[in-house]
Amino acid sequence: MPERKIRVMVAKPGLDGHDRGARVLARCFRDAGFEVVYTGCHQTPEQIAAAAIQEDVDLVGLSCLSGAHRILFPRVVELLREKDADDITVIGGGIIPEQDFTMLYDSGIKAIFTPGSSLDSIVEWIKKNINPTSAEFL
Repeated sequence: MPERKIRVMVAKPGLDGHDRGARVLARCFRDAGFEVVYTGCHQTPEQIAAAAIQEDVDLVGLSCLSGAHRILFPRVVELLREKDADDITVIGGGIIPEQDFTMLYDSGIKAIFTPGSSLDSIVEWIKKNINPTSAEFL
């Protein structure tokens, strides 16, 4: 039986309105064969977690350029855990200083991609680390 497509949500938490990179990623993920949900800008962690559960995604990719990643990224992970949805992998990207990586990894973020990361490397990380979990097939 064929595996179902990996379902990815691209989300922009907080007040950051710069979404060009998130849109590029969403298009890249679609072209890589993933099913993609894009939430748009100005989403709260609560909205992102609820949408991730409702859309039955395998992965949430958070994008933040405003510097609020230290608060917003861990909060999304925390909310998913509270709702017994910690099987949803959360990755982050954007302007994230290297000194914040350990704190984000400790909070449950599984990978961090900063400017200069190739789109191919992000797609390959997802293909290597995400196994579609739903019983739903193509």
